[in-house]
Amino acid sequence: MSRSLALVILGAALAVGTVGCEQPEARTALSYTADAQRAYDQAMKEFNSHNWLEAQALLREVKRKYHYSKYAKLAELRIADADFEQEKLTEAIRGYRQFVHDHRSDVEEVAYARSRIAEAQYKQINESFLLPSADERDQAVILDAFRELKGYIHDYPDSKESPKIRELLIEVTGRLMRHELYVARFYLARDNFQAAVNRIQYAMRNFAGGPSLRASDEAIDSGLEAEALLLLGEVYLKMKKYPEARDAFGGILRDYPRSPLVVQANNFLTYMLERGV
Repeated sequence: MSRSLALVILGAALAVGTVGCEQPEARTALSYTADAQRAYDQAMKEFNSHNWLEAQALLREVKRKYHYSKYAKLAELRIADADFEQEKLTEAIRGYRQFVHDHRSDVEEVAYARSRIAEAQYKQINESFLLPSADERDQAVILDAFRELKGYIHDYPDSKESPKIRELLIEVTGRLMRHELYVARFYLARDNFQAAVNRIQYAMRNFAGGPSLRASDEAIDSGLEAEALLLLGEVYLKMKKYPEARDAFGGILRDYPRSPLVVQANNFLTYMLERGV
């Protein structure tokens, strides 16, 4: 073989080798997103079939193998969703919170994660029904739900999840309001009048809605505002603080004219007028 022919053959071999080395790398780069989508779609088949454990295992593989694709972020949310659907609420909340922490710039997904946190906090209240009555037991879980729900409405007042979250917030606000009124009546029955006033005022300041009681633009009407004012007026009557009692009863007539408690408020005002107090 001549020297020139050998050089030609060697050059051709090197060219083929170079192409052979470059081609898989180029193919991998081009197919990365498509591979990630296929893996995610496969996981979602299990998810949609409610095969939660299989789905979560596949979703974790998506996170591990395709960390730099958008499907890795979606996989994080779906893993938390699977926990949520299995009523593993603590794990779900942890997953959603981690997502919010890690992906603050992803506005739409963060809004979704926060709505699920709020809903999971609400569901944890319902898990407590076998404990003592809602009026007597520790209110920490309900307060946590209240803060999450209210925070979501404050930050996302017009999101598609807001109507549902607002309904949950109304229910939770009512529970907290009823608890404070329960405690106030407990103090009133023991003639601890100032303690009763303090609890009613706390409830009105933090949980009441309505035109004269709003603590903020995000206040939610609990439906118990008139009841709180009536109880406050009764306590002030027992304390012989007549101007304060009159203001409380008058507040029902002014702000809640459709409340059935208007009749009782009027009766108290008439009683005070007849006795010149």
